[in-house]
Amino acid sequence: MPPVTTDQEDATKTTDTKSEDLSQLKVEDFDFSKLEVKPRTLNMDRHRSCEVKALSELPVATTIPRHSLRNLDTLRIVENLENAYSSGWRSGMNSPNGSLSSHVQIEAWEALRQSLVFFRGQPVGTIAAMDPSEEALNYNQVFVRDFFPSALAFLMNREPEIVKNFLMKTLRLQSWEKMIDRFQLGAGVMPASFKVFQDPIQNTETLIADFGESAIGRVAPVDSGFWWIILLRAYTRSTGDSSLADTSECQQGIRLILTLCLSEGFDTFPTLLCADGCCMIDRRMGIYGYPIEIQVLFFMALRCALTLLKQDDKGKEFMELINKRLQALSYHMRSYFWLDFRRLNDIYRYKTEEYSHTAVNKFNVMPDSLPDWVFDFMPNRGGYFIGNVSPARMDFRWFCLGNCIAILSSLATPEQSNAIMDLLEERWTELVGEMPLKVCYPALETHEWRIITGCDPKNTRWSYHNGGSWPVLLWVFTAACIKTGRPQIARRAIELAETRLLKDSWPEYYDGTLGRYIGKQARRFQTWSIAGYLVAKMMLEDPSHSGMVTLEDAKQMKPALSRSSSWS
Repeated sequence: MPPVTTDQEDATKTTDTKSEDLSQLKVEDFDFSKLEVKPRTLNMDRHRSCEVKALSELPVATTIPRHSLRNLDTLRIVENLENAYSSGWRSGMNSPNGSLSSHVQIEAWEALRQSLVFFRGQPVGTIAAMDPSEEALNYNQVFVRDFFPSALAFLMNREPEIVKNFLMKTLRLQSWEKMIDRFQLGAGVMPASFKVFQDPIQNTETLIADFGESAIGRVAPVDSGFWWIILLRAYTRSTGDSSLADTSECQQGIRLILTLCLSEGFDTFPTLLCADGCCMIDRRMGIYGYPIEIQVLFFMALRCALTLLKQDDKGKEFMELINKRLQALSYHMRSYFWLDFRRLNDIYRYKTEEYSHTAVNKFNVMPDSLPDWVFDFMPNRGGYFIGNVSPARMDFRWFCLGNCIAILSSLATPEQSNAIMDLLEERWTELVGEMPLKVCYPALETHEWRIITGCDPKNTRWSYHNGGSWPVLLWVFTAACIKTGRPQIARRAIELAETRLLKDSWPEYYDGTLGRYIGKQARRFQTWSIAGYLVAKMMLEDPSHSGMVTLEDAKQMKPALSRSSSWS
């Protein structure tokens, strides 16, 4: 039987701090990677997203009809805005951009609260989407990766109890025996999603988890455990309360995940060997091998685990394993996954069939396998982590989530982080377009699409995961912009999204080379599209929020790079 969870603990109340107005400060005055997340008081009456700071963003309260306010929380948001007017900020009240922005935020909060899932009277997560025009399928479940931006939104709004409930419920599900076709999965595997099953006859509620046995392609999620560790660290940083992470249950959960991904085997690489469909790219897209998204989440989860593990005998044993793996992983990723103009030219001139440890072309990559598009795509100044590296194969595609998490986790060096942002600015049309942001670039087409995706009708070119544009990526993009000292880039992307997201009913993704069209199979009222926007807005209003998902550079893990720098 699925596990039943009942224990609930009171959230620790902590003190609140005021945010600073980013628009009135010079970016170069701050090292955003070192900003601390201050403890915040649990206050359900006051919403951080509505503490309007920049005069250009002041809304016009009269543009929001009272009859559209469907619950008390939304009404309080408007009251907070009206209080802001009375404090003397009326000079910006007629700003059309500010009016639009505030209206979108209010509707977003209303939609996010409607997506809450309750178990025995307690909120335990948010469902993936609430599109009434489509069959529910598994969109009515709580996904671990999907809930992450929702969790950040609630933490930033000083509502940590929802996040705490989610962390504890998924932890209980981890202990469930996981059998698929008579084969037992590793003990550390976290569920991809769960749902609340209600028995009207016995009047009971039970949590039921999906570990991949019901997923498309029957692939277990590799990323769920990493997202869980990263969220536990975000919760601890936001609340200032380490008591949850220090519980024996959480410590055991962390160790189980680490045991699973740090186990020794036949690997000669420090990266994790993964199947297609094990992460956000949840359908076959040719990412099998060592996909960038999994490697950077692995790296970030290991670093978060170092801050969460207790200094006892078991904890110290894992810390030693983590430090060894981090050094090898950071060197491998920074050396072999990194691509800039100079590195591309080196690969272009590779010699093949090299033997022994002195080989330069260590993976025996054939220069003729370089795609034509990458030569025009690569600017003289800029670079990025490519999608995959394995024997005789380099996947040169750009993947947004992997590169942004590389910046936040400090897997990317400061020089590499700036090079990634340079690339985004240089290739704004291709990677951002009219609806931020491209999940990957470029799209697979024609014969390549048929072979790699298996003729997947949902992953046709420039759609879904095959070059589609995903609004949820706004939050991680904004955090990366703040850390690299370029919040104005994020503001530009958010303003683009605000013109359409609410009007289009919060689609899951957009289609086309510029992201102009609502995805042909996109669900509307997609929760992580809503939450991703809210988190991005709140980070811009108070950059210290980014500290929940930002790790400082660890100098001891920086290898000497000679051919990987994007700078002359």
